Amino acid sequence: MSASGRVVVTGMGVVSPLGNTVAAFWSNLLAGRSGIGPLTRFDGSALRCRIAGEVKDFDITAYLPEKEARRFDRFCHYALAASLQAVTQAGLSATSVDPERIGVVVSSGVGGLESMQENTRVLLERGVGRLSPLTVPIMIPDMASGMLSIQFGFQGPNLAVVTACASATHSIGEAYWMIRRGDADAMLAGGTEAGLVALGLGGFASMRALSTRNDDPEHASRPFDRDRDGFVPAEGAGVLVLESLELAQTRGAEILAELVGYGLTGDAYHITAPDPEGRGAARSVRLALARAGVEAAEISYVNAHGTSTPLNDQMETTALKAALGAAAYRIPISSTKSMTGHALGAAGGLESVACIQALRHGVIPGTMNYQTPDPGCDLDYVPNACRELPVRLALNVSFGFGGHNAALLFKKAP
Repeated sequence: MSASGRVVVTGMGVVSPLGNTVAAFWSNLLAGRSGIGPLTRFDGSALRCRIAGEVKDFDITAYLPEKEARRFDRFCHYALAASLQAVTQAGLSATSVDPERIGVVVSSGVGGLESMQENTRVLLERGVGRLSPLTVPIMIPDMASGMLSIQFGFQGPNLAVVTACASATHSIGEAYWMIRRGDADAMLAGGTEAGLVALGLGGFASMRALSTRNDDPEHASRPFDRDRDGFVPAEGAGVLVLESLELAQTRGAEILAELVGYGLTGDAYHITAPDPEGRGAARSVRLALARAGVEAAEISYVNAHGTSTPLNDQMETTALKAALGAAAYRIPISSTKSMTGHALGAAGGLESVACIQALRHGVIPGTMNYQTPDPGCDLDYVPNACRELPVRLALNVSFGFGGHNAALLFKKAP
C-alpha cells in the first residue's frame, strides 16, 4: 500500500453529447442545455424510441490515422479521445513515470456493438469466409483498455470491468483499490460506450425501458419527475487519471480532487429490475462512507444515477433515504442524465467528472425537465437550474443490470 493510502485525481477527459472537452461539457451542464435530439446515426423509424444523446462533431482522425482507426470500434475511438485529454492534463507519460507502475481500466458495458452488428450482417449475407480477421478483437469490451495501454505504453494492471451501467464507476473504484494496495502508482480509469445501433436500441425498446417522447427530445429525459417514461440512450466516454498522493506531489501535478471512498454490492434480486427497497444500492453508499470515514451529513452533493425510468428513480430515492437518513432531505441531488441521456457503461465516468467539477467550482448542475413532483420521489433534486453552493464531498452512484451497485465519494482537493 502507498505510504499514505491516499488517491487523487490529476486529469479528466470527456466525449459526450454535450461536448467533447471537459470545459464544453461543464459549461453546457451549467447552462441546462440538452444534448438529446432525433436519432441520426441510422434510420430508426421502426423503433419506439427515435431520439438519443449522440456525440457530435467527433473526428477520430484528429487522434489516429484513418487506416489505424478502422482497426477499432467507435467505443475505442471515444476512449482514446477522452484519455488523451486526461493524460495531457495530468502531465502523465510512460517516460516521466515507470510505465510498469501505470495501469488502465477503461471499460464498456457492451463493447463494440456497432462492429458486432456489422459483422453479423456480413456473416448472414456473405458467409463466414468474408468475416474480417479483426472481428473478435474489434468488438470485445476489454479492447479499450488494451488499445490505451498500447497507445500510451502503460504496462501496469490492464483490465475491463463489465457491469452494465455501473461499468465506469466500478472501473474508477477498482483503480482506486489498485493504487491503494500498491499494484500501481497511477491509473487511467473510466468508461466508454457507443451502442447507438439498431441491435442495442431495439433490445432496450423491446424491454419498454426507453422514453417514447420522440416529438420532444430535449424534454424526454426527466429524472424523478412524475411523468418520466423511460431513459434516453446516449454515448460517449469519461476518463480520469488517478494516482497516489505521493506521486502527484512528487511530480508537481495539479490535484483536482481526492477519491476517498468506494462501495460496491449486489442486489441478488433480478436480471433487469432493481430491488424496489434499494437495499443493495444503500449498502454501496454506506460502504463508501465507511471507507472514507465520514458521516452522511458531511456530503455536499449527490450525482444520482437518475435514469428517468419509473423503477430506478423510485428505488434510488428509497435507497438514498436508507443510506443517508435524515440528511437525504437536506443534501442536493441531481441527475445530469436529464441533459446527456444515459451513456450506459460510460455514465459513471461522465458523472464523476461532473462531481469533480462541482467540487472545484462550487456549482451543482440541475436536474432539467423536473416539472411535476412525484410523491414517491420527494428529495431535493435541484430542479431546472444549477445551484451555487460550496461542495466539499460529492457522491456519485451507479447501478447496472444484474444488480450491480457502485458508489464513489470524491473530496475537494487537499
